[in-house]
Amino acid sequence: MRLPVRRLRATALALAIVCGVGPAAAGLFDDDEARRAILDLRQKIEAVRADSEQKSADLQRLMTEESSQLRRSLVELQNQLETSRVENARLRGQVEQLTKDVADVQRKQKDSAQSVEDRLRKLEPMKISWEGRDFLVDVAEKRDFDAALAVFRKGDFAVAESLFSDFLIRYTNSGFRPSALYWTGSAQYATKDYKSALTNFRLLVQQSPDHQRAPEALLALANCLLELKDAKGGKKTLEELLSTYPSSEAASAARDRLARLK
Repeated sequence: MRLPVRRLRATALALAIVCGVGPAAAGLFDDDEARRAILDLRQKIEAVRADSEQKSADLQRLMTEESSQLRRSLVELQNQLETSRVENARLRGQVEQLTKDVADVQRKQKDSAQSVEDRLRKLEPMKISWEGRDFLVDVAEKRDFDAALAVFRKGDFAVAESLFSDFLIRYTNSGFRPSALYWTGSAQYATKDYKSALTNFRLLVQQSPDHQRAPEALLALANCLLELKDAKGGKKTLEELLSTYPSSEAASAARDRLARLK
């Protein structure tokens, strides 16, 4: 169906205006030319539309790809963060365990060092004060002397004499030697072994005349002589005690004993 010429011209004029063609030029078109112009314009419009749609589609595809890539990047980043979190947790656990292990090792080393130090301290000579003298003794030496003295104080004089005699043999240079001689003699005196007691009391006086047990040893020596019926020797020993240690308690006992002997 053919459109009226007037309508075609109006359409051509409108398209011409859209496409930038002036009204005067549009009026020059005849019907065929108007149709061709309309077709050309439609083709141009279609081409512009198709190009626009293509560009829009390309842009949409690009945005979709970038969005997908962004999502993949975010997922990958989240995975990396989770992996890092797990690894950090594992490392923290290892650090905590290592810290605990180091603390345990240090504690064991400290305990071991303390144990060694305690053992060494037990083996080291110790300084003691005994019966007016200061000297060094080994742990075993002091233990053996204390054990022998404890037996003597219990009244088991025969065993005490054996222990003190053994002590004098084992520890010949001991600072306890004067005391050990005294207690050995005392144990022998208690068991009425006066000759042996006399020997040990005499050794004490000869070897350690400045020892605080020396006056008592002289008194015990005099008693041994008197028990052995040596009155002359006993009296002489008592007089020696008075002359050598006049201010001692043993000297006071010696005076009484001399007075009875007269």
